[in-house]
Amino acid sequence: MENIDQILDAPQGEAIKLQYAGFWIRTGAYFIDAIILGLVGFVFGIAMADVASDTIGSVINLLVGVSYFAVMESSGFQATLGKMAVGIKVGDQNGDPIGVLNAVGRYFAKLISALLLCIGFMMVGWDEKNQGIHDKLANTYVFYSR
Repeated sequence: MENIDQILDAPQGEAIKLQYAGFWIRTGAYFIDAIILGLVGFVFGIAMADVASDTIGSVINLLVGVSYFAVMESSGFQATLGKMAVGIKVGDQNGDPIGVLNAVGRYFAKLISALLLCIGFMMVGWDEKNQGIHDKLANTYVFYSR
C-alpha cells in the first residue's frame, strides 16, 4: 500500500508534508531496536547473574525497554536508533515531538496491539495513515524524516 501524504499548515505559513511510514520499514526499525535491546539485556543479565533474581532481571529489562523507547521517541531525534537507521520518526499530527508520558503510553499501548493476535501492528499495512492501534491510542504518527 502506498504511503499517504498529508499537507498541513506550518506556523510560519509553510506547508509541511508528512509521508507516513508503512509496515515493512517500521518492522525493520523494530528489528534493529530488538537487537540493541537484546544485547543490552544480555549484558545486564551477565552483570546481574549472581546478584538479582529472574524477577528483578525482568523488571530491569522492562524499565530499560520503556526508557529506551520513551526517551528516544520524545527527544529531539523523535526516533529510536532503529528508526533513525531507516529514516523514520514518531510525532504528533503536525510532525512535532511527542511528550515523554505520551511515549510511555504508546509503549504500553503496544501490548494491546500484540494481544489482538498482532493485528494492531498489521493495521499499519492497510490503515489510511499507517497507524497501528498503539498509534491511534497515543495519537501518534510514524513518518519519514524530512
